Amino acid sequence: MTDGTLETIDGRPTLRFERTLAHSVERVWRAVSEPAELERWFPAAADWTPAAGETFEAYGATGEVTEVDAPHRLAWNFGGESYSFELTAQGDGCLLVFTHVFGDRSLAAQTAAGWETYFSRLEPHLAGGFLSEKDAHEPWTEWEKVHERYAERFGVDPTPGRRFLAAQRGGES
Repeated sequence: MTDGTLETIDGRPTLRFERTLAHSVERVWRAVSEPAELERWFPAAADWTPAAGETFEAYGATGEVTEVDAPHRLAWNFGGESYSFELTAQGDGCLLVFTHVFGDRSLAAQTAAGWETYFSRLEPHLAGGFLSEKDAHEPWTEWEKVHERYAERFGVDPTPGRRFLAAQRGGES
């Protein structure tokens, strides 16, 4: 389901995703804050506590945790971009809101499709299963469909995402 939105925060493009999950705030908090849990579904497992002001390394860059209000809010900066998770109890479950503030609006569809793929791994993880990154991306035709829907919804040129996809497929079109 394509439910990300493209907004603007402080003049910068921002992706926002909401997920209603059938798990408690505390369970989802562990999934979004503990390194061993993050590595099972998120693009990078930050080696953090996390604590406000703490720095961490990933992909050869340094990030900083900017806000922690366990088990409700976690925010950090990484690579000049800002990210956050907000968790709110909702009945027996939890509403997760994820935001990603970035710099290049032309990459909005590609980035949104990527987040959709990672969030497709979260629910199986919370339920005690596992969906590998490779399996989540295969077949790339699903990523491509999601990307094209986002490009149309956001009114952005799909070319950057199509180039990315071609590179992932080894140059096929």
